[in-house]
Amino acid sequence: MKQGKLGSILGGSIGNLVEWYDWYAYSAFTLYFSKAFFPNSSPTAQLLNTAAIFAVGFFMRPIGGWLLGWYADRFGRKSGLTASILLMCAGSLIIAVTPGYTTIGIAAPALLLLARLLQGLSVGGEYGASATYLSEMAGETHRGFWSSFQYVTLIMGQLIALGVLILLQKWLLTHEQLEAWGWRIPFVIGALLALAALFIRRHISETGSFLESRKFERNRTLTLLKEHPWQALQVVGLTMGGTVAFYTYTTYMQKFLVNTAGWSKTEATSLSALTLFLYMLAQPLFGALSDRIGRRPLLIGFGVLGVIFTVPIMTALSHVQSFWAAFGLVMAALLIVSGYTSINAVVKAELFPAHVRALGVALPYAVAVSLFGGSAEYVALWLKQAGAEESFFWYVTACIAVSLLVYVFTADTKVRNAFHPDEG
Repeated sequence: MKQGKLGSILGGSIGNLVEWYDWYAYSAFTLYFSKAFFPNSSPTAQLLNTAAIFAVGFFMRPIGGWLLGWYADRFGRKSGLTASILLMCAGSLIIAVTPGYTTIGIAAPALLLLARLLQGLSVGGEYGASATYLSEMAGETHRGFWSSFQYVTLIMGQLIALGVLILLQKWLLTHEQLEAWGWRIPFVIGALLALAALFIRRHISETGSFLESRKFERNRTLTLLKEHPWQALQVVGLTMGGTVAFYTYTTYMQKFLVNTAGWSKTEATSLSALTLFLYMLAQPLFGALSDRIGRRPLLIGFGVLGVIFTVPIMTALSHVQSFWAAFGLVMAALLIVSGYTSINAVVKAELFPAHVRALGVALPYAVAVSLFGGSAEYVALWLKQAGAEESFFWYVTACIAVSLLVYVFTADTKVRNAFHPDEG
């Protein structure tokens, strides 16, 4: 791969780091700032309220997927990637400067909601533009490997958020300072990171696939719905189980260990950081494997293992006290999920021709993530509060089972895809 193309791959994926740093910072610091926005509640109710706003942010993702997906297909992948970063920066700044409930009353959670809506728009658009850009720049031979870096940078963003949390927890601030004002620090950092990513993205190249597709002037949304409805439904089915599992074992796991297994916040954060780091390193390995054996075997492997082991793993984690026992369980779960996360972007990109690729990836993916991924944490906490926490484990299993059916009846996109020969 030429250095210029390598730089484009890194530039196309760097926004994921920033966007998911901000997105995950909200989840990671919920344990500290939930009281500032919802002061008169039990700890579980406070988490439930902030999880509801977390989920509402996801419901903006289909709008972001449609709007920025259309924008990326119409005006370029580079333009779509730039717009998504600007929206995320704005959301982070709002969270960083919003006073608490005791200062401005109901306006505090209202502004928090506004910030999450902006970030939902941003992340909804980022996925489609980034997945499309990376798959088009990667080339045919190593498309799975290079596209996996979308999740490498995504997880890296989560790790940086956790690293900031650990640094503040252990060395810089007291628990009281974190709850009072220290939780604002990561959102200031997020806004600054967004500006840095914006500078990097100004220097990436546009893809040849987009330049070739500019001659297509018909309504792209209608074209997607009329000419590619099955592929759009496939994206929803491909995503359903993977997104529920991903959010269960990443964003929700820290709170699950604290709220259910009785761990300290510091222990849960350390475990999340270690497992996410190894999970990040696994993504290119799985992506490269898909270039050799195909995408379908990895997806089916995730589906089968997810159906078999989700309930046993989650049940064991609900009672685990040993750090290393929990590490083994979470790591096993994340390796299973890697069969989906490492290649989900490239599989979806390979389903659509260039003129509707960003929209085709972004819109149905955002719908699926909004319905299943964004609500996973809320469903888990709601069932816990209702005294039926084990039902959530079966819910995750059922979602994976539905996706497994889709994997079984989907052709391997490594062999049969919508890329034109000169796109790779």
